[in-house]
Amino acid sequence: MTHDVELVVLADEHGQAIGTAPKATIHTADTPLHFAFSCYLLDADGRLLLTRRALSKKTWPGVWTNSFCGHPGPDESNEEAIVRRSIEELGFAEGAVSEIVAVLPDFRYRAVDSSGIVENEFCPVYVARLQPGEQPDPVEDEIDSLSWADAQSVIAAVDATPFAFSPWLVEELADQRLRDAILGR
Repeated sequence: MTHDVELVVLADEHGQAIGTAPKATIHTADTPLHFAFSCYLLDADGRLLLTRRALSKKTWPGVWTNSFCGHPGPDESNEEAIVRRSIEELGFAEGAVSEIVAVLPDFRYRAVDSSGIVENEFCPVYVARLQPGEQPDPVEDEIDSLSWADAQSVIAAVDATPFAFSPWLVEELADQRLRDAILGR
Protein backbone atom coordinates (compact mmCIF):
# COMPACT_ATOMS: atom_id res chain seq x y z
CA MET A 1 0.00 0.00 0.00
CA THR A 2 1.63 3.24 -1.12
CA HIS A 3 0.36 6.76 -0.56
CA ASP A 4 1.93 10.03 -1.62
CA VAL A 5 1.10 11.16 1.92
CA GLU A 6 1.21 8.56 4.68
CA LEU A 7 -2.11 8.59 6.51
CA VAL A 8 -2.86 7.37 10.02
CA VAL A 9 -6.29 6.27 11.15
CA LEU A 10 -7.79 8.37 13.93
CA ALA A 11 -9.77 6.71 16.71
CA ASP A 12 -12.42 7.56 19.24
CA GLU A 13 -12.22 6.52 22.90
CA HIS A 14 -14.00 3.25 22.08
CA GLY A 15 -11.42 2.17 19.49
CA GLN A 16 -13.56 2.99 16.47
CA ALA A 17 -12.05 4.59 13.37
CA ILE A 18 -13.26 8.17 12.92
CA GLY A 19 -11.16 9.45 10.02
CA THR A 20 -7.60 9.89 8.84
CA ALA A 21 -4.87 12.50 9.04
CA PRO A 22 -1.42 12.88 7.49
CA LYS A 23 1.16 11.21 9.74
CA ALA A 24 3.49 14.19 9.39
CA THR A 25 0.94 16.48 11.06
CA ILE A 26 -0.46 14.53 13.99
CA HIS A 27 2.45 14.03 16.41
CA THR A 28 2.35 17.30 18.33
CA ALA A 29 1.78 18.45 21.91
CA ASP A 30 -1.90 17.61 21.32
CA THR A 31 -1.71 14.34 19.35
CA PRO A 32 -5.13 12.88 18.59
CA LEU A 33 -5.86 9.28 19.53
CA HIS A 34 -4.94 7.03 16.60
CA PHE A 35 -4.08 3.45 15.67
CA ALA A 36 -0.57 2.01 15.66
CA PHE A 37 1.19 -1.31 16.28
CA SER A 38 4.31 -2.45 18.07
CA CYS A 39 6.26 -5.55 16.98
CA TYR A 40 8.90 -7.69 18.71
CA LEU A 41 10.89 -9.72 16.19
CA LEU A 42 12.62 -12.96 17.17
CA ASP A 43 15.22 -14.74 15.05
CA ALA A 44 15.63 -18.50 14.61
CA ASP A 45 17.77 -18.62 17.79
CA GLY A 46 15.11 -16.85 19.85
CA ARG A 47 17.06 -13.60 20.05
CA LEU A 48 15.10 -10.34 20.15
CA LEU A 49 15.85 -7.49 17.76
CA LEU A 50 16.20 -4.13 19.53
CA THR A 51 16.51 -0.93 17.53
CA ARG A 52 17.76 2.53 18.39
CA ARG A 53 15.55 5.18 16.83
CA ALA A 54 17.22 7.50 14.33
CA LEU A 55 18.43 10.80 15.72
CA SER A 56 16.26 12.55 13.13
CA LYS A 57 13.00 11.04 14.46
CA LYS A 58 10.40 13.56 15.68
CA THR A 59 9.62 11.54 18.80
CA TRP A 60 12.10 9.80 21.09
CA PRO A 61 15.14 10.28 18.83
CA GLY A 62 18.06 8.02 19.70
CA VAL A 63 16.06 5.91 22.16
CA TRP A 64 16.37 2.11 22.26
CA THR A 65 13.08 0.35 21.66
CA ASN A 66 11.44 -2.82 20.41
CA SER A 67 12.09 -4.14 16.90
CA PHE A 68 9.78 -1.77 15.04
CA CYS A 69 6.51 0.12 15.23
CA GLY A 70 4.21 1.81 12.79
CA HIS A 71 0.71 2.84 11.86
CA PRO A 72 -1.74 0.81 9.79
CA GLY A 73 -3.06 2.80 6.88
CA PRO A 74 -6.71 3.10 5.94
CA ASP A 75 -8.12 -0.33 5.05
CA GLU A 76 -4.83 -2.03 6.03
CA SER A 77 -4.75 -4.75 8.70
CA ASN A 78 -2.14 -4.60 11.45
CA GLU A 79 -0.53 -7.74 10.01
CA GLU A 80 -0.26 -6.11 6.57
CA ALA A 81 1.20 -2.97 8.17
CA ILE A 82 3.75 -5.07 10.07
CA VAL A 83 4.95 -6.69 6.86
CA ARG A 84 5.05 -3.31 5.09
CA ARG A 85 7.00 -1.61 7.89
CA SER A 86 9.44 -4.53 8.19
CA ILE A 87 10.36 -3.78 4.58
CA GLU A 88 10.27 0.04 4.80
CA GLU A 89 12.09 0.36 8.14
CA LEU A 90 14.30 -2.71 8.44
CA GLY A 91 14.91 -3.47 4.76
CA PHE A 92 13.65 -7.04 4.91
CA ALA A 93 12.44 -8.85 1.81
CA GLU A 94 8.78 -9.68 1.34
CA GLY A 95 8.04 -12.83 3.38
CA ALA A 96 11.01 -12.46 5.74
CA VAL A 97 8.72 -11.73 8.72
CA SER A 98 6.08 -14.35 9.54
CA GLU A 99 4.21 -16.02 12.39
CA ILE A 100 2.77 -12.64 13.39
CA VAL A 101 0.83 -13.10 16.65
CA ALA A 102 -1.09 -10.47 18.62
CA VAL A 103 0.07 -10.82 22.24
CA LEU A 104 -1.42 -7.62 23.72
CA PRO A 105 -4.31 -6.88 21.35
CA ASP A 106 -5.84 -4.16 23.56
CA PHE A 107 -2.69 -2.22 24.51
CA ARG A 108 -3.15 1.54 24.63
CA TYR A 109 -0.78 4.19 25.87
CA ARG A 110 -0.09 7.89 26.06
CA ALA A 111 3.40 9.30 26.63
CA VAL A 112 5.07 12.69 26.35
CA ASP A 113 8.71 12.99 25.25
CA SER A 114 11.13 15.62 26.53
CA SER A 115 10.27 17.97 23.64
CA GLY A 116 6.59 17.91 24.58
CA ILE A 117 5.51 15.71 21.64
CA VAL A 118 2.76 13.27 22.63
CA GLU A 119 2.16 9.68 21.56
CA ASN A 120 -1.50 8.74 22.01
CA GLU A 121 -2.27 5.36 20.51
CA PHE A 122 -4.29 2.20 20.44
CA CYS A 123 -1.22 0.07 19.84
CA PRO A 124 -1.68 -3.72 19.74
CA VAL A 125 1.57 -5.53 20.46
CA TYR A 126 2.76 -8.38 18.24
CA VAL A 127 5.51 -10.96 18.30
CA ALA A 128 6.79 -12.20 14.94
CA ARG A 129 9.50 -14.51 13.62
CA LEU A 130 12.24 -13.76 11.16
CA GLN A 131 12.86 -16.43 8.56
CA PRO A 132 16.29 -18.13 8.91
CA GLY A 133 19.07 -16.49 6.95
CA GLU A 134 17.41 -13.08 6.74
CA GLN A 135 19.36 -10.03 7.93
CA PRO A 136 18.11 -6.49 8.49
CA ASP A 137 19.34 -3.63 6.34
CA PRO A 138 17.93 -0.70 8.35
CA VAL A 139 16.88 2.57 6.77
CA GLU A 140 18.98 5.33 8.35
CA ASP A 141 16.05 7.80 8.59
CA GLU A 142 14.28 5.23 10.79
CA ILE A 143 16.99 3.36 12.70
CA ASP A 144 20.33 4.57 14.05
CA SER A 145 21.52 1.12 15.12
CA LEU A 146 20.28 -2.31 16.11
CA SER A 147 21.21 -5.27 18.27
CA TRP A 148 20.12 -8.88 18.57
CA ALA A 149 19.83 -9.67 22.28
CA ASP A 150 18.83 -12.46 24.61
CA ALA A 151 15.21 -11.77 25.61
CA GLN A 152 15.84 -12.44 29.30
CA SER A 153 18.71 -9.94 29.26
CA VAL A 154 16.44 -7.33 27.63
CA ILE A 155 13.80 -7.84 30.31
CA ALA A 156 16.44 -7.49 33.05
CA ALA A 157 17.82 -4.31 31.46
CA VAL A 158 14.35 -2.77 31.13
CA ASP A 159 13.54 -3.64 34.75
CA ALA A 160 16.85 -2.15 35.97
CA THR A 161 17.01 0.94 33.75
CA PRO A 162 13.58 1.78 32.31
CA PHE A 163 14.71 5.36 31.58
CA ALA A 164 17.05 4.02 28.88
CA PHE A 165 14.19 2.66 26.74
CA SER A 166 11.11 3.96 24.98
CA PRO A 167 8.12 4.40 27.29
CA TRP A 168 5.97 2.05 25.19
CA LEU A 169 8.56 -0.75 25.42
CA VAL A 170 8.67 -0.33 29.21
CA GLU A 171 4.86 -0.38 29.51
CA GLU A 172 4.49 -3.30 27.10
CA LEU A 173 7.12 -5.41 28.87
CA ALA A 174 5.39 -4.81 32.20
CA ASP A 175 2.78 -7.30 30.97
CA GLN A 176 3.71 -10.91 31.75
CA ARG A 177 2.01 -12.14 28.58
CA LEU A 178 4.56 -10.30 26.43
CA ARG A 179 7.46 -11.46 28.61
CA ASP A 180 6.29 -15.05 28.22
CA ALA A 181 5.87 -14.66 24.45
CA ILE A 182 9.37 -13.31 23.82
CA LEU A 183 10.85 -15.92 26.16
CA GLY A 184 9.11 -18.70 24.22
CA ARG A 185 6.89 -19.79 27.10
